[in-house]
Amino acid sequence: MTLPFFATILVGTLAVAACDSGPSMARNPVGPSSMPANTGAGMGTMSMPGMSRQNEFDYLTEMIPHHEEAIATATVLQQGTERPEMRSFARSIIETQTAEVQQMQRFLEARYPGRDTDADYAPMMRDLTGLRADALDRAFLEDMIPHHMMAVMMSQRLLMAGLADYDEIIPFARNIRDVQQNEIRMMAGWLKAWFGVAPLGHGMMWH
Repeated sequence: MTLPFFATILVGTLAVAACDSGPSMARNPVGPSSMPANTGAGMGTMSMPGMSRQNEFDYLTEMIPHHEEAIATATVLQQGTERPEMRSFARSIIETQTAEVQQMQRFLEARYPGRDTDADYAPMMRDLTGLRADALDRAFLEDMIPHHMMAVMMSQRLLMAGLADYDEIIPFARNIRDVQQNEIRMMAGWLKAWFGVAPLGHGMMWH
């Protein structure tokens, strides 16, 4: 996937998200706010999970391993970063997304008992286990930004296309979208402030 193509998808997705009149349940992460950073290092092998999904069952079964990848990578970050902001952010990802995985599993058990919930998931992030300190922080931010962007797009598609069969999925997906959209801003600010990485595109506005 080329960088301009991914940036175009993100701009359109976030523009639609900003127009959604539904209530937001996003938390407000503490950190610098900026445009998304140039994450070219993590895009070469990035797949597009969820973009052809047609219903909430597929959304849930794809989002679970997507979250599990974020949890595993955040665990590596928590153990190897020297920045308290990154350690706190890693803990937040682990706690929040672990709870969300458990909630999604409950949704599947209640609504789709007996169905095979294994997803053919292609990892989006690099193996960061050999990195520490600045090298780890930069690689994590470069990879987690597009990883979050995918969750935003998957959630927004579910919401805007009316693919949720049960009402309780709607606020759940909206929360994932809004929280991770805010975290993209925060990570992009860190990436630019700490490593001088240029934002994606030019003149992209965040709402």
